[in-house]
Amino acid sequence: MHIKRGSFSKIPTESFLIDILYLIGLLSLYRDDDKKRGRPYVYPTTVILRCYVVRIWMRIPSNNCLHQYFSIDVSYNQKVMKACGLDALPDRRTFDRRFKVLPVGSIISAMGARFVTESLADASIVSVDSSTIRARNGHIWHRKQMIQGTVPRPGIDTDAGWGFSATKGWQFGYKLHISCSTGQMVVPLSASVTTANVYDNQVYRGLVEPLPDCIRYVVADAGYDDWKLYDYTRQRAARLVCPIRRYRHTKGERLELIWFYRSRKGQRIYRARSRSVEPLFECIKGTFGISSSPVIGSENVTSYLLMCVFVYQISVYYNCIAGSDKPRCIRQMLGN
Repeated sequence: MHIKRGSFSKIPTESFLIDILYLIGLLSLYRDDDKKRGRPYVYPTTVILRCYVVRIWMRIPSNNCLHQYFSIDVSYNQKVMKACGLDALPDRRTFDRRFKVLPVGSIISAMGARFVTESLADASIVSVDSSTIRARNGHIWHRKQMIQGTVPRPGIDTDAGWGFSATKGWQFGYKLHISCSTGQMVVPLSASVTTANVYDNQVYRGLVEPLPDCIRYVVADAGYDDWKLYDYTRQRAARLVCPIRRYRHTKGERLELIWFYRSRKGQRIYRARSRSVEPLFECIKGTFGISSSPVIGSENVTSYLLMCVFVYQISVYYNCIAGSDKPRCIRQMLGN
């Protein structure tokens, strides 16, 4: 569904948040499977998604506080609740349960595809990378204590893991993985979250698989130098471009990859990485304050971090169809 300016004008302009909540209701980003086994959801996924957007947007610290926010009998709060598609207030435990299982990764991919199909972003060259998110409050769980099965203090996220960064050293927490466009409009196209001890090359396929068929090059750092990834990207009719070492007996196809990476064209394509995914991570982490995770537990962290990516996407999309000159400037929208 392509949102035209005429359709956009029908959204009841109240505030940025309310406009975006109504916009999400107009977009076909996810549809609950009618054939799903078990009792159907009382609240559709898109309704719960909008409730989570409110929590991220308003920096509401917990689901309990979100429930209290909706229960306050104030005109604006009731308008926000209506824009979420709620006729009645769900139980707080509904938020707890549904937020953990929201298919935010699939929704991010659908939103990324919309940017490409509506020619808002160029996906011919895609950049892939990851960034470490520290565990909540910086509390760490040492390796020796992990082996012993002892938790030295409350508040430690026992689902997190240790990962090494070339720039920040060893960190305890999670990784946010993103693929993004590299043209004039840099937006996330797919995303996922793992513990910090998961290698980047293990997540590559999951990031590239939902990308549109128009991709021609995927640029990444040396952590993605894996022959299986080169072969998989070739099957997608694209080429993986990343720093690749030449050894004494290097020959054959690997030597061709080295020649292309070191060529003028290869270097021009690879430079798109430093102008796209690296600044994008800094923008998302700075805008939503997620240099360290505000929640604990693998499911909670995954949903929260991916929701930050989605809120960034939908805010940029809102600015695009609203005709903003700087669609990626969203901090003022969120009051940051």
